[in-house]
Amino acid sequence: MPNQPRYTRRRSLQIAAATAASLACSPSAIFAQKPPRRPRVAALFTELRFRSHAFNILENFFEPYYFRGELVDPGCDVVSFYADQFPKDDLARDVSKQWNISLYPKIDAAMCCGGRDLAVDAVLLIGEQGDYPYNELRQHLYPRKQFFDQAVAVMQRAGRYVPLFNDKHLSYRWDWAKEMYDTARKNGMPLLAGSSVPLAERQPMLELPAGAEIETALTVHGGGLEAYDFHGLEVLQSQVEARRGGETGVSRVELLVGEAAEKAANEGRWSRALLDAALAAETKAKFARETWNSAAAQKELDRVGPNKLKHVLLVTYRDGLQGVVAAVGGSLNRWNFACKLKGETEPRATAYFNGPWGNRCLFKALSHAIQHLFIHGKEPYPAERTLLTTGMVDAAMHSHHTKKPIDTPHLDVKYQPVDWQAMRENGASWRHITADVPQPKEFIPGDARLKSAR
Repeated sequence: MPNQPRYTRRRSLQIAAATAASLACSPSAIFAQKPPRRPRVAALFTELRFRSHAFNILENFFEPYYFRGELVDPGCDVVSFYADQFPKDDLARDVSKQWNISLYPKIDAAMCCGGRDLAVDAVLLIGEQGDYPYNELRQHLYPRKQFFDQAVAVMQRAGRYVPLFNDKHLSYRWDWAKEMYDTARKNGMPLLAGSSVPLAERQPMLELPAGAEIETALTVHGGGLEAYDFHGLEVLQSQVEARRGGETGVSRVELLVGEAAEKAANEGRWSRALLDAALAAETKAKFARETWNSAAAQKELDRVGPNKLKHVLLVTYRDGLQGVVAAVGGSLNRWNFACKLKGETEPRATAYFNGPWGNRCLFKALSHAIQHLFIHGKEPYPAERTLLTTGMVDAAMHSHHTKKPIDTPHLDVKYQPVDWQAMRENGASWRHITADVPQPKEFIPGDARLKSAR
């Protein structure tokens, strides 16, 4: 028999309490109808180390964690690991032993738990971070498509397609991303992709009216090309997809750096007033942020400063909407949004709070959405959102390389938004996880034990 997750009396009591809370409270009501059994999950990741994406997601898959102020049971069980790389500070081997989860040398084996047949009900694909090269476009060549293809090959052999989550954009290449999406749709495979940022608490709680007529919209981040541009595009898309008529796609993308970005603002090609409104929302929010930064992130923040404009992405939608993503400063905790609605003189703006432990906290809401997919076999928000943002960031990197705008007739992605408010953190969790609560530096899942340092 394949190894099973380790259970303790303490965990059983926590699960019982969390399940009772989930049945009584609306944020966890999506778990009210339990499946016949807990889904068995194969976790396929590039690397597992402290505060890597695999670390931040998986720590919410073993014990109850806080979401919208409640302790929520994961509702599914990770039963197998595949790690592509083992860095110096690797935790995959230790976590495998700690939780009695077999670490397999190949994806096929992890999908079959060491046997010959598909032995899992869901796939957690985390193809982010690790030692992978860049191409001439400065795209990071993460093996998400390769992981996806190997996992799907096992499903195809079994004649059974299980839900799959893909962390961040589907691939650095549009054609591969489209193939992944088409494969999922052709075979009725529930697919969720994207990042944690759109799920963050909003201050103030900005909710655009259904069918809003948006004239222009802008997001701000403090990171670098591609990886953080994807986050910015996803925040933009998660907001503007609810506009009148729904999403119809993107016709052009242009990336401008430094002086060229400034010149475009002076020429009225994008609104500096909207940027000011987005940054003002961050100042007004007065987030109680953590001070932890990786050495590289702190070096970038020190080099760039807090409010230097680094680059902008100009997105022209097929229906005429103008979208902008601005990279400002060096803070990797910066996520802001502003838009101008037709008939209104003042922009609407909000800042996204990633939590007292910075971006690590964001993965609690994302884990909750992933678990919804695995348990119910239903996508909590459209996979088309990530398909479109994947295409936009790919076009942006081609624009950066050629120093020209890129026409995107292939990005004719059409979809209607859904109500996904229940998937977003509302800030109630930060009454339990505060800036005074020391964050664990080891892989020790379970938020019930967290105590304030005060």
